[in-house]
Amino acid sequence: MAQVLSFRVLISAETHRTSSSSSSNLKSLKMPKRVSKKSTSAPRKGCHFTGSLNPLHKTQKLNLEVSPHRAVSAVRLMRIEFGGAFADLLNEKGKGSGDNEMGYVERTIGFRTRDLDARDLRLVTDIVGGTIRWRRYLDHLISSLCRAENTIKSMEPLLLQILRVGSYEIVKLDMPPYAVVDENVRLAKVALRPGAGNMVNAILRKLILLKENDTLPLPKLEGDDRAQARALATLYSHPVWMVRRWTKYLGKEEAIRLMEWNNSDPSFSLRANTAKGISRADLVTKLNSLEVPHEPSLHLNDFVRIKTGLQSVIQSGLLKEGLCSVQDESAGLIVSVVDPQPGESIIDCCAAPGGKTLNMASRLSGQGMISAVDINKGRLRILKETAISHQVDDVINIIHADLRTFAENNTVKCDKVLLDAPCSGLGVLSKRADLRWNRKLEDMEELKNLQDELFDAASILVKPGGALVYSTCSIDPEENEERVAAFLLRHPEFSIDPVDRYVPPDFVTERGFYFSNPVKHSLDGAFAARLVRVT
Repeated sequence: MAQVLSFRVLISAETHRTSSSSSSNLKSLKMPKRVSKKSTSAPRKGCHFTGSLNPLHKTQKLNLEVSPHRAVSAVRLMRIEFGGAFADLLNEKGKGSGDNEMGYVERTIGFRTRDLDARDLRLVTDIVGGTIRWRRYLDHLISSLCRAENTIKSMEPLLLQILRVGSYEIVKLDMPPYAVVDENVRLAKVALRPGAGNMVNAILRKLILLKENDTLPLPKLEGDDRAQARALATLYSHPVWMVRRWTKYLGKEEAIRLMEWNNSDPSFSLRANTAKGISRADLVTKLNSLEVPHEPSLHLNDFVRIKTGLQSVIQSGLLKEGLCSVQDESAGLIVSVVDPQPGESIIDCCAAPGGKTLNMASRLSGQGMISAVDINKGRLRILKETAISHQVDDVINIIHADLRTFAENNTVKCDKVLLDAPCSGLGVLSKRADLRWNRKLEDMEELKNLQDELFDAASILVKPGGALVYSTCSIDPEENEERVAAFLLRHPEFSIDPVDRYVPPDFVTERGFYFSNPVKHSLDGAFAARLVRVT
């Protein structure tokens, strides 16, 4: 199970580095309380339901009539929105919550459905990811079809998730519309009450009619910049502040292309573990045996890209056995910028849970040492366990510490230092669909201050002639180029080392930094600057 967990955290880590994990303890998740109040009729106004879960469900343990993938999807969406659970929860069975997936359903809505089969699992993945991506768009449609104002904010959480699931299935998935209505109505009636089912029925049937007539109530791109930003935010389902920020830096058309990318189904890359003697050719052979479609990376000779079939890879044990790992090519290219060589001493400053640490370790050929520093003790434990399965534990030294304190007390200087800084994660919104709703504009200022502090601390650890690599999974210039410029003003002992020797020219900016553009390169957005200590 440790290896399963290590994969789950590793894939999340390579798709976002943030100042605080969005995966908060699910024990603190507060679901609607069950009360003895009974309601069998629809509410008098709009979509505002004030009732709660039916107390009769305490004795109803199994319901074979409710669609299992819809029940699981609605509950998982609640866990993600209110409990901070990752949208890309994965394990070796692909259920997202281990063997206890149906346990979450029972504790939330009072009963179980039949177990999920393979088709159900695929639908849960598609529906949960898609519903999160299109949440603002779906909420606009739902609100437009309700009579009362501000209904989304006052609606019961479970009812809202059922409406989102049904709306997504109708407007974005090629599913029989009236089957969608019937199944979601049944879920609402059994999990809540008959009146809730009646409301779901009315809204979803109206939505079907509007879609068939091509008259969905969507905002128009008109008015001043603020009005257009709000319309774009609804049409492409992103926060308004992100739309305004990207329009400012990229222009409207490029911002739209970026949002379209973020709303597309993500692809994943697998890195063959050369430290365990697995070449890309070996990995391709295994993928062929699993009938998983794939294509070789155009940029890295040990990476393979897959669009579908990740669950098959997980279930086959390739990850658990340490034969490969899930890592985006954009992260692999950051490791190329570091350019770890056998015999070198390297510090990975914000290492856990260790995707880049493991990649660098595989390049050392058993010679040298990587000190993996992180403030999160639990994630460091996962890194240590995964390093053993990857057979690189002999070149990784685990250090539990705050980088700022560690740098002040450390007297040893290293050949290379990687600071993969906590950031907004704005470059990985295709994989981390939920992250767009967890970020706020005010977070950016706090993150910049933290990035500056960590940047200064990391610089202390570099020996003269050594290299310091600052990287993020953000596309925002304030977290990237501006942080480097501010650092160089504070630290004239460092100078820019252009990355054109380490990555393909298409990824090199005018100032010699590494940058992967999601729209241009079809990879996660990422940034890296390589600096050399001259004195």
